Amino acid sequence: MKIIRLMHGKLHRVRVTSANVDYIGSISIDPDLMEKVGILPLEEVDIVNLNNAHRWSTYAIPALRGSREICPNGGAALLCQPDDILIIYAYEQCDRHDIMMKGHKAKVLVADENNNIADFFEQTLTNNNGEIEFQERVLGN
Repeated sequence: MKIIRLMHGKLHRVRVTSANVDYIGSISIDPDLMEKVGILPLEEVDIVNLNNAHRWSTYAIPALRGSREICPNGGAALLCQPDDILIIYAYEQCDRHDIMMKGHKAKVLVADENNNIADFFEQTLTNNNGEIEFQERVLGN
């Protein structure tokens, strides 16, 4: 079995609402946003700050539901400031053979300036006669 790591969820262009250096690590995210793309509490995520190119890994924790909060905590709070734009990626380990046979689906949420859902779609890998076909934009749920 060959294990590969594929993106399964992405929060694209979410805006930092606050940054809390005094909290013990992580990034606080509105659970409505987490659930839409399948990110679980305590799940490892990779983050890119589009304002300054800082990149880091941490884990997600739920903020207050409906708050639209995106709050890097601990040391990550030093890598950004309120109103910075982030991309948050979540990955899962998959069996390459299973992906080649059954495909894969990743959920992508694009946020507006208030961290509301501006767009939502899926990116898929499908088996097309033994070849993997990538579809960049499939309407999601």
